[in-house]
Amino acid sequence: MKIAIYGGAGYTGRELLRILAGHPRVEVDHVTSATHAGSRVGTVFPELLGAYPSLAFAAREAPPPAAVEVAFLCLPHGESMAAAGPLLEHGARVIDLSADYRLKRASLYPEWYGREHTHPELLAEAVYGLPEWNGDAIGTQVRLLANPGCYPTAALLALLPALEAGLIDPATVVVNAASGVSGAGVRPSETTHFVHANESLKAYKVGRHQHTPEIEQLCSEVAGVDVTLSFTPHLAPMNRGIAVTAHATLAQEVSQEAVWDRYFDRYVDAPFVSVLPEGLIPDTGRVRGSNQCHLQVVVDRRTNRLVMLAAIDNLVKGAAGQAVHNLNLMMGWEETTGLLAPPVVP
Repeated sequence: MKIAIYGGAGYTGRELLRILAGHPRVEVDHVTSATHAGSRVGTVFPELLGAYPSLAFAAREAPPPAAVEVAFLCLPHGESMAAAGPLLEHGARVIDLSADYRLKRASLYPEWYGREHTHPELLAEAVYGLPEWNGDAIGTQVRLLANPGCYPTAALLALLPALEAGLIDPATVVVNAASGVSGAGVRPSETTHFVHANESLKAYKVGRHQHTPEIEQLCSEVAGVDVTLSFTPHLAPMNRGIAVTAHATLAQEVSQEAVWDRYFDRYVDAPFVSVLPEGLIPDTGRVRGSNQCHLQVVVDRRTNRLVMLAAIDNLVKGAAGQAVHNLNLMMGWEETTGLLAPPVVP
């Protein structure tokens, strides 16, 4: 199958190129970059030279070849709004890795992303692509798929089993998370410059991070009530990874064993989610480079709260790997195709 990648020179596009190089059922036929148009992929990214000896970046406005059947949009937030429609008219199916089609209500975009949604008619069609929770909806009929954000992926996988089972009070959910610097994108800022980010841990966008309504949206659907939560992200001095620590007040008397059983049962058929054995805590270094999510849940008897922990690679399970997982589901292929490489440790 012929594939196009728009915005292939950013971190998520680069990771998508790496993963798709090992996918047996696709060929990257078209890749764009606003910065590197005309340059070979292997020249810009020497680690990909063997995988793509002749593929070159095209200009972002260049139309895809007629043979392209699926387009991945790795564009900045706001740019996928305009790009998705023409690709759908071209006949390609679209997997959007930006936030442009994740929220169901267009009215949330000015509040959280600072811009009006220019194509709200497509929001109703877009399917939110968290496979472990709505995999049944990600089928061969889907034309437009919204790939989840990195923070929401880790937070939702940790929270949803407890909300679904009524184990926690949905009015008391607090999510703290830390991300590697690659989560901020390929262009450095004063905050992400090495001399500022190295040897430093800092909270940012406290009470106003744009991923908040995305987390609340699916939490509310699963809990059956409106969930308003507190989400505080942190920038960690590492290249990759998301570590989430969420907690909420227990809504019922429940044992540690019963909570583990609930999580084990919920994810027993999820090939990329592992609930860790007792005593092990999720560690970003143990999922690096993989499409894996590691989870742990702890009943804190002293405070009557449930602590839910998760670790993922923000560029793989939090972006490109999950997008390929969604591609597999949309095509009716085995869902793990091209994604079984274990984490890179150390």
